Amino acid sequence: MKKQAEKPSTPERKRKPFLRRKVCRFCTDKKLEIDYKNPKILRFFITERGKIIPRRISGNCAKHQRQITLAIKRARNIALLPFTTVTK
Repeated sequence: MKKQAEKPSTPERKRKPFLRRKVCRFCTDKKLEIDYKNPKILRFFITERGKIIPRRISGNCAKHQRQITLAIKRARNIALLPFTTVTK
């Protein structure tokens, strides 16, 4: 009988901690409405620099992320939200 070759001891792989799945806040709360005239809600979805936060970070579903993007772009055009911030 052949002996199986033992593998050299390797360090254990680092496992990612279990991350809770992000849930779309617009799907859970039906009263919340996406509107370009409401910059208070839209500010949660743009960075300090004025960039739109991606879906994988915000946790929105695809449908609501598209609506948020459209609302942010409309709010920028009528000067409710900034395109960028001034840095020096």
